[in-house]
Amino acid sequence: MTASSPGDRVADQLGRLLLRSTRQHLYQRLVDGVDGLDVTTYPVLSGLGRLGPTTATHLASVIGVDRSATTRYASKLEASGLVHRTVDPGDARATRLALTPAGTTALAATRRALGSAMDDVLSGWPAGEAAAFAAALERFTDGIEGRSGAADR
Repeated sequence: MTASSPGDRVADQLGRLLLRSTRQHLYQRLVDGVDGLDVTTYPVLSGLGRLGPTTATHLASVIGVDRSATTRYASKLEASGLVHRTVDPGDARATRLALTPAGTTALAATRRALGSAMDDVLSGWPAGEAAAFAAALERFTDGIEGRSGAADR
């Protein structure tokens, strides 16, 4: 594909990164050696880490996974001791999902693995380029969130 503008080039590369196969490969690297976590449950754990305690419906909308799948994955994480459910203080009929201390520890391990994976990718780059890319990516992400109205990270 010949991309004509920087926006076209960025869109093409983001498309490559967002392919399910690319995400699955990265998720597998992140969850290797983390008890109770797999590539299907990782987005739920990560989403709870970013959002804090929340309902399955809200979590599903933020992470882009069907609510019933989110609930099913949360149940797997709960059985592994990584997530627990509490009554929603704003609506006693609803429950909230939250990380347990073990879930917080597991999430920290995956974030270290992610940082290591990104360091591996950037290891051949000149230090100035890697730092400039990180700063540009932060700016790009902030711009996308600002335009989309996405407040949840």
